[in-house]
Amino acid sequence: MPNQAYLRVAGLSKRFGSGENAVAAIENLSFTLDEGRFLSILGPSGCGKSTLFNIIAGLMAPDSGDVTLNGESMLLRPGMTGYMLQKDLLLPWRTVADNIILSQTLHGVRRSKALDAALPDARACGLETMLRRRPDELSGGQRQRAALVRTLQTGKPLLLLDEPFGALDAITRLHLQELLTDVCMKKDKTVLFITHDVDEALLLSDEVLIMGSQPGRIIAHYHLPQEKPRTLKTLALPRLIEIKGEIMQLLDQEVKRHDPHA
Repeated sequence: MPNQAYLRVAGLSKRFGSGENAVAAIENLSFTLDEGRFLSILGPSGCGKSTLFNIIAGLMAPDSGDVTLNGESMLLRPGMTGYMLQKDLLLPWRTVADNIILSQTLHGVRRSKALDAALPDARACGLETMLRRRPDELSGGQRQRAALVRTLQTGKPLLLLDEPFGALDAITRLHLQELLTDVCMKKDKTVLFITHDVDEALLLSDEVLIMGSQPGRIIAHYHLPQEKPRTLKTLALPRLIEIKGEIMQLLDQEVKRHDPHA
């Protein structure tokens, strides 16, 4: 019997509305991901990326299909993943320390024990001297670092990251991309990552899914050839330049399919 995929998304479909006004957010969407792999998802706005994440996170039921982790269904079972959004959602009345250990303390772990466990990640993310600050005393990049540590402290092996660096400036974004690669490789995390930035996907990922819209579906799946960690110089390698060109063409065709004037 072949080895079972760590994460399996099988035949997911989800429609919103009914009758003539129904919209197929995703339709018959399937893919697998092995443990410890980093997969980025690219696609035009409205192609169902966030719907897919909400189903995997157990926050929404599909109309059909299943999602399994190690053979166990994840449908409507929130709490099986760590989930990080573009907006950091730090609680403004809590210190950085109390924000990053929120998941642990909500589950009854003593504050001191939770903070001891979080310190290595806080140190790795450059937050060790900022733990007593409140979110409004941090820069945008520092807040996203805190949100990343909080996500890691959920202890979940599968992380869903929905455009976590989309609102940051280019330099801060690059530093956090390097940090994320380092942390996930050391911790052997399995990651699903939504982005609209092709270069970001090529820097971070082992695999890249391209989605089309109306209905949301997979139109291409790339297994990237270059080992990680990658640098900006890596993006100049011929095969990655070729893949980037193919992805840009696919996304352009998909946008023009719905808007010929785009």
